[in-house]
Amino acid sequence: MRTNGLPAVLLTAACATATTAVAVGAGATLGAPSAHAADPGGRAFDIADPRITESSGLAASRQHPGVYWTHNDSDDGPYVYAVDSQGRTVATVTLRGVEPRDVEAISLGPDGRLYVGDLGDNLGGKWPEVWIYAFAEPAELHDQAVEVTRYKVRYEDGPRDAEALMVHPVTGRAYIASKKQGGGGLYQGPEKLSPTGVNTFRRIADAPWTTDGAFSPDGTRLVLRGYFSATLYRWKDGMPGDPSPLSVPFQRQGESVTFTPDGRALLYGTEGKDSPVWRAPLDDAQLPDTVEPLRSATPAPSAEPDSSSPAASGAAAPSASGGGQGAPAGTGDKVLGVAFLGAIAVAVFGLRRKKRES
Repeated sequence: MRTNGLPAVLLTAACATATTAVAVGAGATLGAPSAHAADPGGRAFDIADPRITESSGLAASRQHPGVYWTHNDSDDGPYVYAVDSQGRTVATVTLRGVEPRDVEAISLGPDGRLYVGDLGDNLGGKWPEVWIYAFAEPAELHDQAVEVTRYKVRYEDGPRDAEALMVHPVTGRAYIASKKQGGGGLYQGPEKLSPTGVNTFRRIADAPWTTDGAFSPDGTRLVLRGYFSATLYRWKDGMPGDPSPLSVPFQRQGESVTFTPDGRALLYGTEGKDSPVWRAPLDDAQLPDTVEPLRSATPAPSAEPDSSSPAASGAAAPSASGGGQGAPAGTGDKVLGVAFLGAIAVAVFGLRRKKRES
């Protein structure tokens, strides 16, 4: 996404989330061991390819374990990149006959095809239509050109900006989350996309400020992320359930998210050169329905509280919402980053005030 007006958005978000971020960071240092103590998360890898400077989407490969598909935002060309768990590009796929406008998302469907969302609209929702490109995930990883199917997309309630495309891993239905300050919408595509007609997406729910989204491998969870936050939903009967906030690592411009193939963790990506991808394990209460919780390192509570229990010792109890104990590795970076942005905000406003007074 182009960052027209982004500094103001970042400063507003920083100020609005600073208190929460600090609280999350403090909780992460005080609590007892969580259920995912065996998987502390952290920095998974850095995308090392000098061509990938605006990674704006992530999708875990189904055919190639440890490989993730990504793409640049705009001004790059019709390219999709396969990146391994060391951050190395192992294949570049060229989409034949495509002249992308603003590619923002990528998702893998149950039919084994990758769906690429050319959804961005930096004019604030002026394009009469946007597009989705689909192609079969390559069986072999090497540089190649592929044929694609192009789907025309329009929204029932008119043009809008969007950066998140999610294809349900069971039904194959496509969903788009629009991006709007103050909240957008979650849009549902037709049961089956048509390559010849116009595919109208209809709003089915509200959505927070969203820069990317992903379904869990079993389709029972949906995550939507923004620059400074993420929200997890239980997915049932084609609708998102009650939202549960997640902690996210502080990133320069967080624009991508995907589940790991086992459904136990999320990977968060960002734009920028040598951009880091962070792994954040989910708490037991957040795991998809088909994923068994890990055995906790914390003993089961007894009928009588004792001096070693978190409650008796005054330590913070694990949080099911993703804050506190659920905060992934990198929360400390988030706290420092938000504090840094807050300092920038103070400096900017102070400078403006000084100029007015002079």
